[in-house]
Amino acid sequence: MAARLTRGPETGVRRAAARWCRPAVLWGLFAVTAVVSAGLVLRRPAWERLSDLHIYYGAVRHLQAGHPLYDFVAANGGPFTYPPFAALVLWPIGLVPEPLLQICWLALTCLAIAATAAAVGRVVGRPERRPVVVAAIACALLVSAPAQSNLRFGQVSVFVVLLALVDGMGLTPARHRGVLVGVAAAIKLTPLLFVVFFLLARRYRAALRATAAFLVCGLLGALVLPTDSWTFWTGTVVHTERIGNLASLGNQSLHGVLLRAGVAAETFPLLWASLVLVVCGVALLRARQVDLAGQGGHAAVLVGCATVAASPVSWTHHQIWPVLAAMLLIGAAGLARRVAGVALLVVMVLSLGALLNQVALTPGMQFLFENARALAVVAVCLAGFGGVAVAAVAAGRRTSTARGWWRVGTAAAATVAFFAVQPLPAGADPTFKAYGVTDVSNPRYFFVCRSQVQCADYAAGAPIRFGVGRERTKVRVNGVVDGTVSRLEYRSAPGGVARSIPLLPVYPGQRVFSFRAANLAHGELTAYGVDGRPIATYRDELDPE
Repeated sequence: MAARLTRGPETGVRRAAARWCRPAVLWGLFAVTAVVSAGLVLRRPAWERLSDLHIYYGAVRHLQAGHPLYDFVAANGGPFTYPPFAALVLWPIGLVPEPLLQICWLALTCLAIAATAAAVGRVVGRPERRPVVVAAIACALLVSAPAQSNLRFGQVSVFVVLLALVDGMGLTPARHRGVLVGVAAAIKLTPLLFVVFFLLARRYRAALRATAAFLVCGLLGALVLPTDSWTFWTGTVVHTERIGNLASLGNQSLHGVLLRAGVAAETFPLLWASLVLVVCGVALLRARQVDLAGQGGHAAVLVGCATVAASPVSWTHHQIWPVLAAMLLIGAAGLARRVAGVALLVVMVLSLGALLNQVALTPGMQFLFENARALAVVAVCLAGFGGVAVAAVAAGRRTSTARGWWRVGTAAAATVAFFAVQPLPAGADPTFKAYGVTDVSNPRYFFVCRSQVQCADYAAGAPIRFGVGRERTKVRVNGVVDGTVSRLEYRSAPGGVARSIPLLPVYPGQRVFSFRAANLAHGELTAYGVDGRPIATYRDELDPE
């Protein structure tokens, strides 16, 4: 008995030590990763280091000097795209030197990531395991592409997500709930979708507070910056093209997917609006359901995912919400949800389009890889952490593990098979790539001529001449231009985004070019002269069949 009594306290100490050892190790790993990530950001060339923070800093300094906010354009070509209230919130950053600001911003970003993990960790797993769960979520979130993108660009998105998450989960005092969502929406408009969620979830006072906070912040911006407010709300707010190339792979929203799919301009608005209505409607109804069931954290993350899918612009740094959704799925009951969570986390940590482009045997598979994040977010919105689609599998306690794996494998195989045989619209170009100097030695890419004499003979008498080579899953264009051509642009469909084609000075007095696309059925290649005007446009020549 005495021996047992003496061993009791020692065993308790060991258990307590073991309980806190794993969280300490994970937080140490988080700290090391944060320092390394910040160090890599600060080692980048000055012109691309924290480029979005540089825009904020320059815009605020521009404003403090008495100039119009939306006339500002940074050295990297970026304008200020947020509402005037955001400039007021960012006002203090213009009072410190930019190098000091960069260090402080990186530290605050890492703290915001840790705080976001702490909020989500409250609803994952058992209470006694919460320290480990929170630390693990923080580590996974930090290494994900969205978090790294926030660090790399010095983005404000992570702070907007934190405000909306804390308020949407109901972690704020009851009499203030909704205020943080309104403030977040006044900085970046997408959290306004939470107001709709509050109404559906019967949180009427939270919806009222969020709306009031948004309007008060907007009014404050109008009182302090009346001219800039008029400029923004009467025009700038709808000019999304100022933000960048919305058809680029970085824009993982429904809008971006449709642009890359080459949807015809006349049908684009209706199709996009219809898809947004369906995706957001299903997500909001499911969020209301899980919220009324006492899962406020799941509901808030689901609404956040809907903002990513529905917004016209969802760059990588906006996509913290689906990473949080992956954490909730991994921590849920049921094999299907956990497998889905792991798959979603892999998609959000890795860039499948870049990693798997060599194994994409069909245009449809490449399209799947390159738009994996957008498609995954839509899937989360429609399934809603289980929803109707996996309701049977979610009851994992009543379903055998083998049967669960069978259903998961069948669903995954069906998805891959669908995209493997899917014919893409004529305007889509998921396999597009323009080649550079390091690729010139490859005869598969540069096939019309292989020497200075051959290229001179091939291009004689024309400002531009090219050949078309067809393969099973892609079409290649290779040609030569003379000195009258200053640049080349290719559009995969009329009205589509213009893609710049590099002109490579391989031989004296001659420049060659090469690019590939999924198809050229509706393609358009335009050559511009030194005065910037188009001198030749080719359509039928790209697809003579």
